[in-house]
Amino acid sequence: MYVVALSSPNDLNAMVRMIDGTIEIEELVRQIPASVTYLMQKGIKCLACGEPIWGTLESTAREKGFNDVQIDEFVKDLNSIGQLNIV
Repeated sequence: MYVVALSSPNDLNAMVRMIDGTIEIEELVRQIPASVTYLMQKGIKCLACGEPIWGTLESTAREKGFNDVQIDEFVKDLNSIGQLNIV
């Protein structure tokens, strides 16, 4: 087990890499494994179908018909999920 001493709440924020729409799906899944389930619920199958998607979150979502507002919501949700995984 590792213990990390944080001198301020900002230290924790610095440890968390926030994602954006340009993140590659492969990197997203590596950083936030729970993203697979989230994206499947939104109709974007990543890995479960056995055929991984290569490309960015934004381009993949656009291919499925999602607009800018929806993609921004995905990014917000996925960043929240990612933060829950580190606490």
